[in-house]
Amino acid sequence: MKKLKKLTAIIEREGNGYVALCPEIDIASQGDTVEEARANLIEALELFFETAEASEIERRLNNEVFVEPLEIKVG
Repeated sequence: MKKLKKLTAIIEREGNGYVALCPEIDIASQGDTVEEARANLIEALELFFETAEASEIERRLNNEVFVEPLEIKVG
């Protein structure tokens, strides 16, 4: 049985599509819609975890990712 792992997806518009990034593993994917970019990122992450050696996963995995809103002065 496979276990679930919670990761973060940051999805941004880029040109006519969207780019999805998982900062914990530094893997990205893209798609024409937010949903497609998200699904493609999930597929890329699952393939990574299926094929990467444990040492590669440990080296790349960053468990301390914080997504925080910021207020800054502009102008």
